[in-house]
Amino acid sequence: MIYPIVLFGDPVLRKETQDIPIGSDIKELVADMFETMHAASGVGLAAPQIGKALRLFIVDSTPMHDEEEEVKPLVEAFINPEILEEDGEEWAFEEGCLSIPGIREDVTRPETVKIKYYDADWNEHVEEFDDIKARIIQHEYDHVEGVLFTDYLSPFKKRLLKKKLSDISKGKAKADYRVKVPSKR
Repeated sequence: MIYPIVLFGDPVLRKETQDIPIGSDIKELVADMFETMHAASGVGLAAPQIGKALRLFIVDSTPMHDEEEEVKPLVEAFINPEILEEDGEEWAFEEGCLSIPGIREDVTRPETVKIKYYDADWNEHVEEFDDIKARIIQHEYDHVEGVLFTDYLSPFKKRLLKKKLSDISKGKAKADYRVKVPSKR
C-alpha cells in the first residue's frame, strides 16, 4: 500500500515518536513504507512522514551508488534506532526531503555514524556507517526525533525559504507522488 507523504507543517513531523514493542508484527508496514518510498523516488523514509509517530525509518541507498563501486547499497529497516556516536570530519551535501518537495539545501553532518537498531525480523544490530549511507541514516533518524533538515539552515536561509515552506504547508507544492496537506487549525 502506498501512503501519502505528509507535508511540512504537519504536527506529526515534530511529534515525539514512540518505540515499537519488540516482536510486534511490522513487516507489512515496513513493506508499505518501501513501496511508498520507491513510488516517490526517495532513498529514505521515516514513519512520521506517513503520519505515524513511530521510531521507524527505512533506507535504500541504491540510487546513490555507482554500479562500479564495490560497496553494496544499504537496504534496511531501522526499528527503535538509537545513534550511539557520530564522528569524523563534517561535510556538506545538498539534502532534500519528500516532506519538503522542491527545496534542496546544503547540510553539514559528521561523516560516520554508529547506530543501534532492530531490523524487520527483530534482530538487534550495532553498526557503523559512513559517507552517503551515514548521511541518509542521520537525515532519517532526525525525522524520528522531530527534526527536519531545514532546522540546520542559517537564520538567513530560513528567512529566504519562509514563503516556500509556508506554501508547502498549504499544499502549494509540486510533487510526483501523493501528499497529505497539513490540516487547517
